[in-house]
Amino acid sequence: MAITVNIYYTGANGTAKKFAEEMITSGVVRDIRAEEGNLRYEYFFPMDHTETVLLIDSWKDQHAIDLHHASPMMAKIKELREKYDLHMKVERYVSDEDGIPSTDRAFIKE
Repeated sequence: MAITVNIYYTGANGTAKKFAEEMITSGVVRDIRAEEGNLRYEYFFPMDHTETVLLIDSWKDQHAIDLHHASPMMAKIKELREKYDLHMKVERYVSDEDGIPSTDRAFIKE
């Protein structure tokens, strides 16, 4: 059962994008992707919210998230969030063990 967390970081004057850039250039993103149980860690830029960055953060299970939250990585993330004065909105999703239903597959081009 994978768990995906969408985090919307919002700032002002481009600070959310600067935060994401520093997360990447400082090596924090690389280190998080190397953590046990991390499945995905990617930033996206919503077209209709120019001061927001979306992080899609996916983990194997809750135990992997708990280990991540207890890691020194969280202090680095918190420091950068505060540096750029970002606010967050969080959504959490649990994967469907049965996968995508066949009725939905008809609308997916792979």
